[in-house]
Amino acid sequence: MDLRDLTYFATIAELGHLGRAAQQLNRSQPALSKSIQRLEESLGARLFQRDGRRIKLTDAGALLLARGKQLQVSIAETEREVRDFASGLVGNIRLGCAASMAEHLLPQLTASLLERAPQLTLKLSIGQDDMLKDSLRSGRLDAIICGLIVDDPQFRSYPILQDEAVVVASADHPVFSGDVQLKDLCNYRWVLAAPTVTARRWIDNVFSSHQLPLPEVQIETNSISLLPRLIAKTRLLSFAARETLEHGLGMSWLREVPLEATTMRRTVGVTVRAEGYLPPAAGAMVELLRNAGDGFFRGD
Repeated sequence: MDLRDLTYFATIAELGHLGRAAQQLNRSQPALSKSIQRLEESLGARLFQRDGRRIKLTDAGALLLARGKQLQVSIAETEREVRDFASGLVGNIRLGCAASMAEHLLPQLTASLLERAPQLTLKLSIGQDDMLKDSLRSGRLDAIICGLIVDDPQFRSYPILQDEAVVVASADHPVFSGDVQLKDLCNYRWVLAAPTVTARRWIDNVFSSHQLPLPEVQIETNSISLLPRLIAKTRLLSFAARETLEHGLGMSWLREVPLEATTMRRTVGVTVRAEGYLPPAAGAMVELLRNAGDGFFRGD
């Protein structure tokens, strides 16, 4: 199987049109047709079938596309591993961190890493856990720090600390005018992360399990730094890490809505792929987090 043929196949499958693929790849349609023919002959299976003016994958084609993506990640990792070995570059880490953790964990962790390895280079990506998992799965990151990932054979996740997330509001929010009950929160709109984010799914499930309407989201955002001022200036409710409330910028503007039902206790973990190249520096960082992650979070 020729890797170039596999690349052509993936582009054709993505576009569903031989002519558009030829234009994007700067190849002739006959050349691409021969490429697919070679693949089909080597595999003994048809990869495409006609669907009107478009073409679509057969079941065998869909399987090859999935395996081909895995192969491309493996090739990219192999190239990086060989380049690292040849150049002696063993101090490069591509780390992703959940936005709710970054402000409180990364400064001390980074300082500790640089103290141990002054030549270390870091590429930091801050985002919500859904984006981080996709980037780790595709090989764009070496490790991620977010809620512990369980029951996913693609990942290996290690617990590093315990954390809580709570409902927050502006300090003068009318929700504090009396004893707060869960149903009272349905009277207000929210600023929350996307439904694909773990914390958002958790808070939605709290309301659903109590037979209450889901939070009415007026603003959907992945920017944690925006939240304190945004909540302080509005009557919106939100859901945030307790550290953002207690130690983050703008903490005096916010106040926790004290409800046991909406207090999410979670385990934060550092996660790598179960199979794949892990640079030595990234491996050392994982061990450091496993041994002292809670201390980094508290700034010890």
